[in-house]
Amino acid sequence: MILPIITYPNKQLKTRSHPVVNFDDLLHRFLDDMYETMMVSNGIGLAAIQVANPIRALILCIPDEEGEQSRDNLLEIINPVIHAPQGNVLYQEGCLSVPGFYEDVERYETLTLHYQNRHGEACTLQASELLAIAIQHEIDHLEGKLFIEKLSYHRRKKFEKEYKKALKEKK
Repeated sequence: MILPIITYPNKQLKTRSHPVVNFDDLLHRFLDDMYETMMVSNGIGLAAIQVANPIRALILCIPDEEGEQSRDNLLEIINPVIHAPQGNVLYQEGCLSVPGFYEDVERYETLTLHYQNRHGEACTLQASELLAIAIQHEIDHLEGKLFIEKLSYHRRKKFEKEYKKALKEKK
């Protein structure tokens, strides 16, 4: 089932998500719906809060060298915790909850991620490049933060002005 994606400036996006405790069929169906929603929206990541569910769950499907997003590459990340972040990298990010806008954001270059899978099993992942960036972006959502909050004051003001203009043009 395709779920509606909440977009900025909806206040729900500011909600801090709570840990997942039930790894049941309801969670599994929800993760499957998140995947369908992300794929039809041409995203590479989606946090549960973006579809109005404030739980610490996110999915990622990084495209391969040919640009394909195979379900085999899908990561379902529950209750994530970042460890040992290192380095800094600047990357142009976009967001399904802030459609049409892309900005350079500074993130850690590499990290270790501890999380649970859909069955509640503990997992560890070493991430770098786009995967590390996407993990940080989606975990920010779980903390109630958007990538635009990482912009400098002047870039944030410019974004606000352009976004309001774009919303008016849509109407």
